[in-house]
Amino acid sequence: MSESQSIVDGMVVTMHYKLALDGGQVIDQSEGEEPLAYLHGAQNIVPGLEEALTGKSVGDSFDVSVPAEKGYGPRAEEAVQTVPRSAFPDGSALEAGVSFQATDQNDRPIMGTIEAVTDDTVTVDFNHPLAGRNLNFSIEVVGVRPATDEETTHGHAHGAGGHHH
Repeated sequence: MSESQSIVDGMVVTMHYKLALDGGQVIDQSEGEEPLAYLHGAQNIVPGLEEALTGKSVGDSFDVSVPAEKGYGPRAEEAVQTVPRSAFPDGSALEAGVSFQATDQNDRPIMGTIEAVTDDTVTVDFNHPLAGRNLNFSIEVVGVRPATDEETTHGHAHGAGGHHH
C-alpha cells in the first residue's frame, strides 16, 4: 500500500467514518471496529461521499455534508404503497416499524418498513430510511491501494486474504 496514492476510480479505500444527521445524531460509525473498505468508482458508497473522497490520500481527515440528492435521494411519496394484507405470509409480524426484505418487479431485493396495518391492508414505505436526509460524515482515510482483478470484476473490495462472500 503506497501512502502517496490518491483516491481515483479502481482503488480500494479503507477509512474510518462517523455518520450523523442534521442536528448531530450519530447513526453509524466505525469507531472501535474495523475500518470500512470499498472500491472507489463502483457505486459502493453514496455518490456525494465518493465525490468528496476523490483525490484524497492516506492520512487525510475531513468532514463533509452530503445533501439528500447525492446521498440516498429525496423521499418519493410513490414509494409508500398500500398492499393487501394477503400479500404477506401467514404469521408475519405485521406492525408499524417492522422492516423486511422483498423483491421488486425485476427480482432485485428491496427493503420496506411497515407504516400502518388494518384488517385488510398494510401500508409499506419502500424509501431508504435515510432518503430525504442530509448526511454529515467525518472521515479519516487509512488505506489506499489498487484493486485486484478479482475485486474489479466483482465490483467491490474483498477482505484481507481474499474473497469472503
